[in-house]
Amino acid sequence: MASTDRLGQITDAVREAGQLSVAELAGLTGASEMTIRRDLELLSGQGVLERYRGGARSLLLRGEEPPFTLRAQEGLEAKRRLAAEVAELIADGESVVIDSGTTCLEVARALAHRRLTVMPLSLHAANALTGAPQLQLLLPGGAPRPVELALTGPLAEASLGALRFDTAVLGCCGLNTANGLTAYDLADAAVKRAAIASARRVIAVAEAAKFTRTALAHVMEVSALDAVVTEGSAPAEELEALAAAQVTVRQV
Repeated sequence: MASTDRLGQITDAVREAGQLSVAELAGLTGASEMTIRRDLELLSGQGVLERYRGGARSLLLRGEEPPFTLRAQEGLEAKRRLAAEVAELIADGESVVIDSGTTCLEVARALAHRRLTVMPLSLHAANALTGAPQLQLLLPGGAPRPVELALTGPLAEASLGALRFDTAVLGCCGLNTANGLTAYDLADAAVKRAAIASARRVIAVAEAAKFTRTALAHVMEVSALDAVVTEGSAPAEELEALAAAQVTVRQV
């Protein structure tokens, strides 16, 4: 098992159980206890869990967002495939606003060589686009959230309100027909809504697991989306509901 997959499995298992011993985690993952101890030290340093002698306990409530540093490592190849598919939907010359988050960071990287006007909503994505030769980079105002570096607050919302984009590319924490597109952070949800209001077309990009999750802040109903880019393993009933709502679905 790859180390990033093992870290994700440990995080999910400890969060679900509340706490687990090193021996239990070794049995679950098939890794040695020495490897598990190293993994737990890494995850503890990232604030994902708390180490105690012989095991670890979760610091994450079920409704909390996992740390950016952990999410950035999870499913990286899948995120890159999703980003490439989003890039196929965007024509040269468009103006695009790109949401914050790890999947949208890969979208920014996929668009860096393109002839576009782009406003990224995180400093991570802005850094990925800086210096791109054909791309016109626009930066919003706002206060960056620690580590996440998503730009939020009234300055970010005002920047979006002053412009009109061809396309908004949104990430999400949860996406399903019952609860719509949702986010963990209230300020982030407000910026997402401002991006939606400023764009002619809205594309959501989401890994398959996002269809099983619902976060605290409601952003929009899925029927208001123009397109969703997701994995082939996304729940069939959710994809059928999107198609019935006239939402274009692209799978990778």
